Amino acid sequence: MVTMEILELKDIKTVPDPIHQYPKYAREGDVPIVIDNGSYNCRIGWAVSESPLLIFKNLIAKPRKERGKKDGETQVGNDIVNIEAVRFQLKTQFDRNVVTHIDVQEQIFDYTFFHLGIDTEGYVNHPIVLTEAVLNPNYSRMLMSELLFECYHVPGVAYGVDCLYSLSRNGLREGSSLVVSLGYQSTHVLPVLDGTVDWARARRLDVGGSHITAYLHRLLQLKYPAHFAAITLSRAEELLHEHCYIAKDYGEDLNNWSCEEHYEQHVRRIQLPYSVGLSTEQQRERRKELARRLMEINARKREQKLAEDEEQLNQLLAVQEMADEGNEQELQRALKLFNLSSPDDLQKLVDQVQVRIERTRQKIVTANTAEESNIEEPKPKVSKYVTTPRDEEDLQQWVVGIKKKRQELLERRNARRQRRQDMARRRTVAAQERMRLINQLARKEKKDDDFGMRDEDWDVYKAINKEGGDTDSDEETEKLLELEEILRCHDPMFEGNNDQSATPGEAHQLHVGVERVRAAEVLFQPSMIGSHQAGLAETIQFVLKCYDEPTANALVSTVFLTGSCALIPGLSDRIVKELREMRPFKSKFSVQIASDPALDAWMGARDFALDPDVLDNCISRQEYLDKGGEYLKEHRTSNMYCPSPVPLKLVDTINISTAVVQEEIEVDIM
Repeated sequence: MVTMEILELKDIKTVPDPIHQYPKYAREGDVPIVIDNGSYNCRIGWAVSESPLLIFKNLIAKPRKERGKKDGETQVGNDIVNIEAVRFQLKTQFDRNVVTHIDVQEQIFDYTFFHLGIDTEGYVNHPIVLTEAVLNPNYSRMLMSELLFECYHVPGVAYGVDCLYSLSRNGLREGSSLVVSLGYQSTHVLPVLDGTVDWARARRLDVGGSHITAYLHRLLQLKYPAHFAAITLSRAEELLHEHCYIAKDYGEDLNNWSCEEHYEQHVRRIQLPYSVGLSTEQQRERRKELARRLMEINARKREQKLAEDEEQLNQLLAVQEMADEGNEQELQRALKLFNLSSPDDLQKLVDQVQVRIERTRQKIVTANTAEESNIEEPKPKVSKYVTTPRDEEDLQQWVVGIKKKRQELLERRNARRQRRQDMARRRTVAAQERMRLINQLARKEKKDDDFGMRDEDWDVYKAINKEGGDTDSDEETEKLLELEEILRCHDPMFEGNNDQSATPGEAHQLHVGVERVRAAEVLFQPSMIGSHQAGLAETIQFVLKCYDEPTANALVSTVFLTGSCALIPGLSDRIVKELREMRPFKSKFSVQIASDPALDAWMGARDFALDPDVLDNCISRQEYLDKGGEYLKEHRTSNMYCPSPVPLKLVDTINISTAVVQEEIEVDIM
């Protein structure tokens, strides 16, 4: 048998981002700020930085507003230390991979500029190099430009596509290639011909890293319903990054997983956190501690009650003094306040309060004089009919006999449970015997139906009962508890129900087997999660069929994989296999993964921002005012700009206005 390594979950907690100092070179110059605004992670840094200064999840957690309380502080990015605790309060600015919730984006920018150390009041005097979605809608760009120019008064903005920045970073921007961008919410296939993207033939697949994580999360929850709450999305992400892979041949890999030897060699045993049961001594100490706490709570309650009664007594005595002084008006007002009708009722209430005060004081004195040693452990309930041998050898043999009786009870219970499970299955021997007996009892040639009149019929009924015959009776349960209590008293090694075949640690383990390959297969078979879209291989094939053979050969000469999902092991080999199947015989192709699929987009945008002519590729504030928020200044790593069509009603209004002006001009000329 192969010894499997038990792997611990890391459960990494985020560390809040530091507030960086505003560098002198940035304060005095127009150093661009580079922002890779991904739907999973946001990466921010100065254009002269070697790496991003800030990397955090593009999320905010806005606590719910409770009645009578002030609004809680909104947490952004790495300030959310325990993301699972606020899972249902998370908000993002994205709908799929497109920015739509601009109020959330504003909070992200506030967090960004504050942690970069920018302290200029009311404006950010730096050009912004920002990534956007492939073929980003004009309305989304308009919202982003309006936010940056109107709220932060930036001098300029340059928009680009993350996968094209990554392509440029890897030195492949000039030639022809097929870019496969695997993002968190979607996957894009972009054909690049001689350095220019053919946007008309680009395709999007609405499957990404979030769908893989959600599918793995659901698979494990269905497999281990007892650990439903412990299997969180954060842990599913960790399992995806650490243990999942993409199969080169999915069908063959499934067949391998059905082999017991392959399963034992490749399954991942993951240990979930769990609390170890307390020993008998620890339980005793815990009960004593609870008893002490209960006594302290009762003492505080008595003291509080005594203070309240003494205060009430003082008030009542003050009212009696009013009666002695003869102030009838004040007396009646005071009696009404205490819901009393006469001075006699007042005296009765004073007597009652004095009695309560005296009783409370006596209880306090009694409690203070009691010592902690008087807190005794309740004695175990052992049957008085049990006789314990006095001789040591006889005692040991007697304990062994008690253990044997307990084991026999447990085995009978387990046999009944196994029988119930067998009854639920169709082809087991128990189920077939049950159906045979039912068939025999249901024969029509019987003359008299006297089943149940004899004692033997009860055995037949137990044999065909779906519950498996006898149930766990109360008498048997009491007997089992009594035997266990005896063993606790006379056998120090006995640990109750913990001496089962599975330890608590084993009961809290996940065996991640075929799920390792099933989760990531969603990229190539979206139907596994109920999507009707084609898979990644079919999408690539569709794009290639849009071109003639020489152009398709030029595209597959470099199939470039980028995005965080490209880090999943086995993706490159799977793409090679799929291309070999779809391309003509002896076709040549090459598959290349970005040097850093997750970070190359930011690095490429940084290289773009270091270009001396970067301001020429930025949308200036004047261009924003003249051409509108949806305007995009195109460059080699940007989307194409398609101006939104003018509404028909507005076109008719413009035509009418033009005709009126022309008529007025003609009249003036005449």
